[in-house]
Amino acid sequence: QVQLVESGGGSVQVGGSVRISCAVSGYRWQSYCITWFRQAPGKEREGVAVIGGDDSTFYIGSVKGRFSVSRDSAKNTVYLDMNNLQPEDTAVYSCAFASSVLNVRNIPPVGLFGAWGKGTQVTVSS
Repeated sequence: QVQLVESGGGSVQVGGSVRISCAVSGYRWQSYCITWFRQAPGKEREGVAVIGGDDSTFYIGSVKGRFSVSRDSAKNTVYLDMNNLQPEDTAVYSCAFASSVLNVRNIPPVGLFGAWGKGTQVTVSS
């Protein structure tokens, strides 16, 4: 059974940077898709960044150029580097696993995800 554990959240000032991690266990192959979601208080959850099984990536417009998703296969960990953070980036960030998504061009449908992490809080203050 696939398990995901996020870490690395915290508080940062406007314009600062944070790296959060998603550690993957319970999957024997190294090719998998991880999507980062965030949910702010009172708002719907939104997908923000994806790394496909072929390491293709996709970002929504509001984070493109500021966020970067990457993978360390040796550590079975996916990272989300967030730069130039703004108050509207404040949210609980969680990762979701899908086994077979390649050539990502959008946030994958929620029905494809087989596992979710519990999330990590990122708070951006001015």
